[in-house]
Amino acid sequence: MDGRNQTTVMEFIFLGFSGVRQLKITLFVMFLTVYLLSLTGNALIIIIVLMEPMLHTPMYIFLGNLSFLEIWYTTVTVPKLLATCISQNVTIPVDECVAQYYFFFSMGATECILLAVMAYDRYLAICNPLHYTILMSPQVCLLFSAGSWVGGFIAPLLPTILISHLYFCGPQKINHFFCDSDPIFKLSCSDTFMVEAVGYTCSSVVILSSFLLTMSSYVQIIVTIIKMPSREAKKKAFSTCASHLTVVTIYYGTIIFTYVRPPAKYNFTIGKVISVFYCVITPLLNPLIYTLRNKDVKKALKKSLARKKLLLVKNR
Repeated sequence: MDGRNQTTVMEFIFLGFSGVRQLKITLFVMFLTVYLLSLTGNALIIIIVLMEPMLHTPMYIFLGNLSFLEIWYTTVTVPKLLATCISQNVTIPVDECVAQYYFFFSMGATECILLAVMAYDRYLAICNPLHYTILMSPQVCLLFSAGSWVGGFIAPLLPTILISHLYFCGPQKINHFFCDSDPIFKLSCSDTFMVEAVGYTCSSVVILSSFLLTMSSYVQIIVTIIKMPSREAKKKAFSTCASHLTVVTIYYGTIIFTYVRPPAKYNFTIGKVISVFYCVITPLLNPLIYTLRNKDVKKALKKSLARKKLLLVKNR
């Protein structure tokens, strides 16, 4: 198709979720509430990890990184989602759309790598407890944290460059609430075979490799726990990784369903619904699961609250 004879599209229009205005208002209130709770919960975890010396360990440093990541991960997409619920004409310039694509997939790739690192950390703590402090020293912890961010931001770089060279001549309506890969490809007047192949390969490699590394860590953890003679030891070991495993299951389940499949099989309606889970719901579940199921975090939170109460009493 020779789109060069047609008008170049300079901006896209998000369609978001269709429905009557009353339903959209309800969705707006629901998404806004979840978004604010997610920001508050993740920010609270970061503050607790920074302020409490007892949480200055690799496990909680990785958790702090995950919470910081979730704040930006959800902020990349949710504001536009909220806008589509209260406005009929939510636009985004093509250049900003490409930028949103890059940051969204960078954050997603970083989370995949970080979850694999957190699983490896739990593997070392449970399967090699005597050598844990050596194998996961502060230097190694810092290296893993930095590597997760660097690797995550490098992974979608090539697909983003290829997308930035696509030509768009119309239509300009994106059947989504953010600039996801398939809706962008659908609107391009250029041949998208190469960029689709590269994007599909990159996403599959990052998602499946990190998923397999995460699962292999947990398989070895479960085998080690089963071999423990003490029931109390089994319970304590499992409790340290149960919350992480819950997050991993929810997150990987949704992104594998969405991105590890042939592009031709994409359904836009189902895609939007599934996207809500990993864009909106999962970033809220992380702080809830980690705080409600983790004794150390709850203990640190209680200590912080007690300290604040004491300061208030002294100031009176």
